[in-house]
Amino acid sequence: MADKIRVCIVLEGSYPYITGGVSAWVHDLILNLPEVDFALFSISPAHDQELRYTLPENVVEHRDIVLGATPASRTRPVAKRKLLSEIEGLHAAMFAGAGVDFQALFGSMPEGYFLHSDAVRSDPGWRLITTTNGKKNPLYPFTDYFWAWKSAHDMLFTTLGSEPPEADIYHAVSTGFAGMAALAAKMRHGKPFLLTEHGLYHKEREMEIRKSNLIRGYQRDMWINMYNALSRICYRNADLITALFEENRRKQHELGAAPSNTLVVPNGIDIERFSIERKPRGTGFHVGLVGRVVPIKDIKTFIATAKLVLDEVPDAEFHCIGPTDEDPAYYEDCKLLVQNMKIENSFHFTGRQNVLDYYSFLDVVMLTSVREAQPLVILEAYCAGVPVVATKVGNIPEMLDYDERLLAPSKDSGKLAEGVIFLHDNPAEVAQMRERNRRKVLNLYNKNELHQKFRDMYARLAGVTPVAVGGREHGHGERGGAAAGERG
Repeated sequence: MADKIRVCIVLEGSYPYITGGVSAWVHDLILNLPEVDFALFSISPAHDQELRYTLPENVVEHRDIVLGATPASRTRPVAKRKLLSEIEGLHAAMFAGAGVDFQALFGSMPEGYFLHSDAVRSDPGWRLITTTNGKKNPLYPFTDYFWAWKSAHDMLFTTLGSEPPEADIYHAVSTGFAGMAALAAKMRHGKPFLLTEHGLYHKEREMEIRKSNLIRGYQRDMWINMYNALSRICYRNADLITALFEENRRKQHELGAAPSNTLVVPNGIDIERFSIERKPRGTGFHVGLVGRVVPIKDIKTFIATAKLVLDEVPDAEFHCIGPTDEDPAYYEDCKLLVQNMKIENSFHFTGRQNVLDYYSFLDVVMLTSVREAQPLVILEAYCAGVPVVATKVGNIPEMLDYDERLLAPSKDSGKLAEGVIFLHDNPAEVAQMRERNRRKVLNLYNKNELHQKFRDMYARLAGVTPVAVGGREHGHGERGGAAAGERG
């Protein structure tokens, strides 16, 4: 039998240091493909972060790089001036919408070579910065532009010069810096690049940038354009791309992904685990939000919704179920808001909990997020027999069957409260929803099918003939040629 397939999962700002949907998805995938060896290549904001997960036994290597670091070069390109001139031309071609030969570029830029110093001290690098500033940034001081340009590009230089683990497949779980690291590995090592998107990275970064008071004018546009450019590059060069739902797949096509290279692989859950016996509490109407206490989950809107519901349903109880330590300042703000609204007796921050204990008695699960893709929480709640009220973000409207009674725009606490009150007042309809939602999860969102799809993709991309092992097809067998172009 041949060696195991070795997959390098490339991650930015998530597993194994941050909990959440994407991290849980990665951990679950690794656990459920024990026949695959995984290496982790994580891109982090700081050194020496605490692991939030115990790494499974089939994680055979883990390398971490810090995005804001500026490491010294360990290697040099054979023809440095030629390379720097090529990079200058690459920028011009990219922003003109022309194609770029990344194979040639990465062939000239070895791993261990970091552009930080040469990019600003070389004639081509300095010419690129000053020319672009003159064209794009005439109203702001050059120093503002220079430091914005340098901070943005330094992160890219750190990523492109780093050395990922050896692997048969490079699997990035987003575009952005993780996607570019996987693309660089593909070009340098001749291995396939698989891209999985949960949300749309460039759209998420754009939302953050537009909300920031620290980035203005052309600096704002530069950051947005850079993230869009990174996504385009990844879409055009990945060998296979997955999206959670069809709308995101179409958006990938709009930025250059070939339709033949894309497919929809929805999230899935452990049906048996979440098929639990309901144990309603004798008193109260219980509403829960399962998620981290961070701004993206918009816990403040959940609190405002609780106040409105309590005015109509005085015996309601609200449970915010999830870690409170990822953004301590935001958590303190949320606690103060609960106090100011005088709902301390009815609103509970639980911290980390076994969510099954709560799904067993909750009457409603809420999501007030300002950004989501295809939340696992909704699938879990459905499987456990709990109806959902949520904001209209990501794939949530489709998951809720476009039922306007249960959907609301982001931050619309009034509309969210109406959804909760509707469920409280209509128990007969809720009973029908429970059954309908559970059937939907059973038919469409079984995680065993998701894992099988990735098992098959890994085998195909690695040029391995799957063989039956223990009643399942595992990616062992005879190695074939490079399978990156085999679509099937």
